[in-house]
Amino acid sequence: MTNKQGGQDSSGHLTRAAVVDAALHVLEDRGLDGLSTRAVADSLGVRMNTVLWHVKTKARMLELMADAVMGEIGYAGLPSEPRARARELARRYRRALLAHRDGAALVTGTYPAEPHTLRFADRLIDALLEAGADEERAAWTAWTVIYFLLGLVQEEQAAPDRFDDRLARAVDAGTHPALHRVAAHMRPGSFEDRFDFGLEAILARLPEENRERRPRHPGRHEAP
Repeated sequence: MTNKQGGQDSSGHLTRAAVVDAALHVLEDRGLDGLSTRAVADSLGVRMNTVLWHVKTKARMLELMADAVMGEIGYAGLPSEPRARARELARRYRRALLAHRDGAALVTGTYPAEPHTLRFADRLIDALLEAGADEERAAWTAWTVIYFLLGLVQEEQAAPDRFDDRLARAVDAGTHPALHRVAAHMRPGSFEDRFDFGLEAILARLPEENRERRPRHPGRHEAP
């Protein structure tokens, strides 16, 4: 194994990428509540000051981790039709969050102006602009898609077992008549359907198909 493969640069020093990778492994093992710079240092077998030299603070480490999660989103084979492209980008975003324990909770609350995060936002907004949204609507729709997915996936990752019947037992027809009527549609495990419904509700606010569509950047949606 080379130094670079082992998380070291050509001088034999630990790299920031290796620290972030180790932090993601700690996240998988301990969850977000158990994540700390000390735990990352212990996993690497180094002093905590070594970790802090690379990431400065825990908050900064979380930003770098969030951007690393975004870096797992692929862009090859995206649909050329802009609404379909926006839908697929949202699906890939959700999969990236779900691929990590507490992935949505990790990303929520960070604001990493980092390459992978910016790349995803740029691609999503590009699809929304091409679908006919003006600049304000494209920006706000992108935010809405991201907020919706972060909230949905946080609930999905923290959801009780699908056989958990606490909600059904807590909802009383006399006290909560409206909730009682829809209780069958609020069961655990319906996250895929909620994702599809919510995303379509958001995208329905875009202009009608084929109206005022902005010319796309040739071949951009095919970038790897």
